[in-house]
Amino acid sequence: MHVHRPKVEYFDIAELTNTDPKGFIRAVERYHLEPWGLYMARTADHPQFHYLESWLLPSLGIRATVFHFHPAHMRDQDYYLDIGEFGEFEPKRWRSVDHYLDLVVRTGRETQLLDVDELLAAHTAGLIDAAGAEQAVATATRAIDGIAAHGHDFLAWTASLDMPLTWM
Repeated sequence: MHVHRPKVEYFDIAELTNTDPKGFIRAVERYHLEPWGLYMARTADHPQFHYLESWLLPSLGIRATVFHFHPAHMRDQDYYLDIGEFGEFEPKRWRSVDHYLDLVVRTGRETQLLDVDELLAAHTAGLIDAAGAEQAVATATRAIDGIAAHGHDFLAWTASLDMPLTWM
């Protein structure tokens, strides 16, 4: 397994850009700010999907994404959740730091935890300390519990926390 540093992404509301972990600057179609988080929608030049929408939810330690897949690459998932640190670090500039763990939500059916091996490998390599790894596990566990308690409905869970999320 290739061990990588935590992925860092930047979201510039004033410039309507998103800088991905590889440093590519992408034009953003729409940002929307709420007290609980930041929404972003943009096109994607990716072989599997053509558009993505994300909510960065700092208090939950989650970035929730809906990928709009090309027909040949459809996946059985409704929401893809990255676990990490998300928030504003300068006026109108947000940053995300991925903590390796991901969740796939299949509404009404299940919430699946992914990439535990990546988190453990990153910890072993010294790329995330024990406190950070423990926080990632606690954040993922809290999200899984909350989503499951709402019938594996991510939107019902966030609404119960006074975070009504809207998507295109």
